[in-house]
Amino acid sequence: MTARLRETYNNEVFNALKEKFQYKNVMEVPKLVKITINMGLGEAKDNAKVMESAVEEMALISGQKPVITKAKKSIANFKVRQGMPVGAKVTLRGDNMYEFADKFFNISLPRVRDFKGVSRNSFDGRGNYSMGIKEQLIFPEINYDKVDTIKGMNIVFTTTAKTDEEAAALLELLGMPFEK
Repeated sequence: MTARLRETYNNEVFNALKEKFQYKNVMEVPKLVKITINMGLGEAKDNAKVMESAVEEMALISGQKPVITKAKKSIANFKVRQGMPVGAKVTLRGDNMYEFADKFFNISLPRVRDFKGVSRNSFDGRGNYSMGIKEQLIFPEINYDKVDTIKGMNIVFTTTAKTDEEAAALLELLGMPFEK
């Protein structure tokens, strides 16, 4: 059973993009490659429970076990030593990626307080989109009573698009709610 958003891409979005940008080769049509969810946890150096809860919550949100990222070098001002855990990240591909994107666009983002849409200014010039989330409570999998601290995260949508315009068209057709 394939993800609903993947079927939408194959049946509607692919043809719409091919027609809009007049691609000569089907391999030129942009597609979503991966979604990376990254959570920086500076307070984990003092409290190990923060890291455990963050890993647990990220696994619930993404449906995949996160990788704990460690400090590459020591920084005395921040009291960080090389090799200390400082964050967690998950890279989603395939059906997991499409399931997460579908849930994120249609359920989680509308739960953001005073939500008017995501900014169109967060493209990197090469067709990738990055955004930040201030709190993990917008995801329906998170039990509000079990949350000890509110943690933010960065989410990066990596596409094969060559320009930001093509990537914006792809994400909009997939259901990303951009500002009007």
